[in-house]
Amino acid sequence: MHYQQEERAQNWRAVAVFPDRPEQLIYLGLSCQQVRAGMVASFFEMFDDEERSLVTSISLQRWTGTPDMGKWQQTGTMAVPESKLSVAVA
Repeated sequence: MHYQQEERAQNWRAVAVFPDRPEQLIYLGLSCQQVRAGMVASFFEMFDDEERSLVTSISLQRWTGTPDMGKWQQTGTMAVPESKLSVAVA
């Protein structure tokens, strides 16, 4: 049996952290730079005003290990965007 695999794994992600509910994926990408570039637009598409006000931080995470035996490791945090023109900075 053959399983189709991506040429390059999606190794980075941005995750919204809430005080009272599970984390929620915002953006998944090939590189830290790609996630930082796409996270703000995705953040405003995914959450309404009320939900955005509840986000306490945004975790930048990288996959470590093999595709089937690894885990997400936090490498930093990004600023919670205040407007669509915000730039995410660690």
